Amino acid sequence: MIYSEKYLGGVLKTVYDNAPRNEQVLMIHLFGIKYGHIIEESRFKIVNIVAHAGISESYKTEVSKGVKLSHFVQIIPEKDTF
Repeated sequence: MIYSEKYLGGVLKTVYDNAPRNEQVLMIHLFGIKYGHIIEESRFKIVNIVAHAGISESYKTEVSKGVKLSHFVQIIPEKDTF
């Protein structure tokens, strides 16, 4: 699959909009973990992904945390929620 900042922004918006109550930030971290390697390898700008998602620019920090965590953790496929 070919990814773009716009596509990832759409995924992030879906993740944010469908997050359980009071767990939006957690789901943003998981997004960063899941797509961290794509974001880094493609040299995408997190601020652009967040802008395409239409969520507060302050969430770029949370996506960045997830991307950094992606070097140390992995999502268990059975628990993958998006």
